[in-house]
Amino acid sequence: MSLLNQKTIKEAVSFTGIGLHSGKQVKICIKPSDPDTGIVFKRVDLKENNLIYPNFTNVSNTALNTTISNNTGVSVSTIEHLMGALFGIGIDNVLVEIDNEEVPILDGSAKQFIEKILSVGLICSDKPIKIIKINKKIEFKNKDKFISIEPSKLSLDIDFQLKYQNKIIGDQRNKINVYEDDLTEIFNSRTFCLYEDIEAIKKNGLAKGGSLDNAVVVKGEDVLNTDGLRNSKEFVNHKILDCIGDLFTSGYRMIASIKCSQGGHYLTNNLLREVFANKDNFSIIEIQERTLPHTLINRTLLRSIA
Repeated sequence: MSLLNQKTIKEAVSFTGIGLHSGKQVKICIKPSDPDTGIVFKRVDLKENNLIYPNFTNVSNTALNTTISNNTGVSVSTIEHLMGALFGIGIDNVLVEIDNEEVPILDGSAKQFIEKILSVGLICSDKPIKIIKINKKIEFKNKDKFISIEPSKLSLDIDFQLKYQNKIIGDQRNKINVYEDDLTEIFNSRTFCLYEDIEAIKKNGLAKGGSLDNAVVVKGEDVLNTDGLRNSKEFVNHKILDCIGDLFTSGYRMIASIKCSQGGHYLTNNLLREVFANKDNFSIIEIQERTLPHTLINRTLLRSIA
């Protein structure tokens, strides 16, 4: 399989489950798609105006999830884990048919998406991938929270920090190289919340489908899930998963260095809006193997980036 060409899924795969926030049963079917079509969501429960594109400009809500909407108000929410899975596997083009308003939460991570997609395999096209290269440092701040992006030579680095007063979560920090590191723990890490926040979240009409089957719940110094944590940095690792999924609303993979403290969907989306507001901030590179030095073709980085 060519390393730097666009890919899609070999055959359709389906998932059924509950929406974390809507509490509704939903089915999605991820289908192969042609080169240069990108990721497209289709609300098959609607007959008209049912296509929604996961682009940062279409993000309409960032409260505890990423929601995208089209210009008629049709939306799909909680796309971030699926988008993170597609980014991680190296899928450029698929049609995601969905029969309700929210992607199923499954186990609260990207684990099941990745396992099932990999079980059917990928198809590689003859079209080269495109990569966004960041040219200038850009920052976005919201009180004591911040996120920044700056140029990187050949990698996508994410340095993420959490700061919680809760002793179990505490101050967690992790730094990863998306294209070179083993990201199993990132993709397996589940969404989480504090027990004392659940009532307020539900009063806001969210987490109607939340349970210990799809989220880590922390109460005081205890993790309420009987199986405990999947890894020692599961909280910050899940935030990195969210960040990867939200970055994919840029449309392509990226070469950049990102630092974030106490961030989330809101910060990542606003950072992307800042970056793409000025053409001097970025370049879009089309990479073909025959134009690359052999030293680059052989790098693990470029095996993973595609």
